[in-house]
This record gives sequence, C-alpha cells and structure tokens, in this order.
Amino acid sequence: MLEVARDRRTEALAEGSRLGAGLFEALAERTADAPGVTRVAYGEGEGAAFALMAEAAGDLGGDSVFDAAGNQFLTFRGADRSRTIYIGSHLDSVPHGGNFDGAAGVVLGLAAAAVLARLGSAPPFDVCVLCLRAEESCWFPHSYIGSKTALGRLEPTVLDTVLRSDTGRSLATHMRELGFDPEAVRRGESRIDPARAVAYIEPHIEQGPVLVAAGRPLGLVTGIRGSFRFREAAFHGTYAHSGATPRTLRRDAVVAASELVMAMQALWERLERDGHDLAVTFGIVGTDPAQHSFSKVAGEARLCIDVRSQSESTLEEVRRRLVETGLDIAARRDVRLELGPLGGSTPAVMAPRLLEQMRAAAAAAGIEAVEMASGAGHDAATFANAGIPTGMIFIRNENGSHNPDERMDMADFDQALAVMVDLLQQPADRWG
Repeated sequence: MLEVARDRRTEALAEGSRLGAGLFEALAERTADAPGVTRVAYGEGEGAAFALMAEAAGDLGGDSVFDAAGNQFLTFRGADRSRTIYIGSHLDSVPHGGNFDGAAGVVLGLAAAAVLARLGSAPPFDVCVLCLRAEESCWFPHSYIGSKTALGRLEPTVLDTVLRSDTGRSLATHMRELGFDPEAVRRGESRIDPARAVAYIEPHIEQGPVLVAAGRPLGLVTGIRGSFRFREAAFHGTYAHSGATPRTLRRDAVVAASELVMAMQALWERLERDGHDLAVTFGIVGTDPAQHSFSKVAGEARLCIDVRSQSESTLEEVRRRLVETGLDIAARRDVRLELGPLGGSTPAVMAPRLLEQMRAAAAAAGIEAVEMASGAGHDAATFANAGIPTGMIFIRNENGSHNPDERMDMADFDQALAVMVDLLQQPADRWG
C-alpha cells in the first residue's frame, strides 16, 4: 500500500513538472525579445505572461481575479476557506532578461496545485497563486510596486510621480489604460486581509552563485537585504581644454566621481572586516555624451549608487558616510555634488516558524538545502514587513540573473516542487 502511495506521488510530481516545463516554454515563446525575453511592467509581455498563467489555472479548476492595480489572484480551494496561503512572485522582466526570474515562483505555485489535484489532496487552506506586477524597478523607479499595491501599502504620490522609463508616462496612466483602478489603489484598497493570510511563500531562482558553488539545488532564505539608492547622483565641475588647463586649475567631475567610488569601496572593505553585511554598487557611471569629448576635461559625471544590507543601522551609517565623503570630495575638488532623490527598501526577516516548516519539508524529500540571506530584493520583503509570515525558497540557477543566459535546471525545479507539495500537505495546526 505504501509503495502504491509513493508511485502515485511520483506520478503526480512528474505531471506537475511537465506542466511547469510547458509553461516555461510557452512563456519564452510569447515574450521572446532576442536575446532573451522582455516583459515590460504594465506592458505587452507582462500581460501575455498573466494571460498564460490564468489559462493554466483555469485548466486546473482555479479561479482568476485581478485587484485594482492589476495583480492577479489565482485561487484553489482548500479544506478551510476562511484563510489563505499565498504563493507567488512577479512576471515582469528586465529588458532582454532571462525566462525564470520571477516567473519560476508563479509556475511553481501552479505546478504544486496540479500535483495536489492529481493526488486528490486538498490543502489545509485556500492556496492563492499570486502574479505580481512591476517588481523590476528598471521600468518604474520604485521598489516592489506589485506587492505594495496588493497589500494596499503603495504611497499614493508614486502613482503620479513615478514614470515608466520607456514611455515617460505615470504609473496611474498605465494602470488606467489596462482597465485597472488607480484611484482605488490611491485609497489603499486590497484583496488581502493580513489577519486571514496564513503565509506568503515566494519561490525564486537564486540570482547569485552561492547554490552553484555549494553544489546544492535549493536555498532556504533567512532574510532579505534592504537598500538605499541614489539613482540620479552627479558631480558638476567645469568643461575645459585637456591640454591647456593645468591640474591645479581643473574642476574635473570624473576625478571627483572616481574618488568617491574608491572611498566607498574602502569603506565597504572596512565594514565587512568588522562583520557588517553590506554591498555597494555604482551601477551607472558616465559623462554627458552631448558634451564630453576626447580632448575635454569632463564637467559632469553621473553616478547611480545602490547600497544594500540586512541591517538598517548599517544602511544609515553608510548613507551618512557617503554624504559626508561626497561633500568633502566636492569641496576639495572645487566641484558640486547633487545626490538627487533618495529611494530604497527596508530589510526583512523571514518567519522562523515557516523556515522550520520548509526545513522539515526539505528533509522529508531528502534534499540538502542551504540556509542563506538574499542579497537581492524581492516582493517577499513587503509581505514580511506587513506582518504576514513569509518565506522564500531559492532554486539553483547558473549564469546569474537579469540576463538572457539564466539557466535553471528543471531537476532543481522539481526538488523545489517536492518541498512545496510537502508544505501544502502539512496539517493546519502546523501553520499556526
């Protein structure tokens, strides 16, 4: 009898894996933009991805509904319909990105629903596979738009002041054009009642090399780094002739920018030696192509500054040191520093009880998982900071992320699927 049950489970997991593989293939075809895929937030590619997931959910007997912001809720009935376990992630991508970033979480949720349907096993509570909008801030320069709108926590001014990078039009305008209701978003309306949310679980490909280096298929996330960002920082000096202007009379913006980069690198190294969790990145550094020249001293140097840590106190210290150092450099180099608007996100800790449940599920499946913090930001941070018990499962992925060469092996996806199915079969009293 036990052997028959194992065979049924194996067959059901294989069916879920086939569904997942088919969804990834269809997603790649429908959103292809060589090299890679492009799923613009509130754009055609993201919309195609939402339609594909809704179609799959309907085939499995799930209900599909949008909220006011256009997030999609795909709900499967559980034994207790008064509460909900949410599984999900985002479906937008960076330009010419990979097929798995974000999408793996939604596809895994649907694959788990398919396994439970095949087994005839109802989860303890309703399961909602959540398709979130606009997580990639390359489109709208604001963190976690989908999860913030889903929870009714988006700052209202963002609707009008945050513009999409390729159109220059506001978030509210794009919502309205797709038939959604930005005024309801402005009022903080939400389909999620935190008091009735059992948990939010976000499966996601790892976007770094830790699991590949460790030779492990899965990671259980302990926390998510927060950040502060200056996207529009710039040093302003004076353009001058490269041969005729002596060093002592130059107001060179590039030299000032370079000095700031190296000063922050040195600060990072010192703080890391002292045990601080930190990552400092100058992702964009450049001069003005309309004015720069081979034979000019650069009068402007632009920088995009991204600082991340699990510690709010570390973020605050580094922000203070960045401002002090930048202003000191500007004074010594006789240039002007404009940091521009400050953005960022709050660090988040994953729920210890849910982490223990995932640890037990991995052990039951015979999987050795790595426990690790997430250096990248995820919508899970918004749910955790809203007081909803939150967990993340990382799936091994070669070649990093935000590029067309993402490579998640379906064998690793299948390991994550086994963990998720075990979680969803745990009795209600295990969930708290």
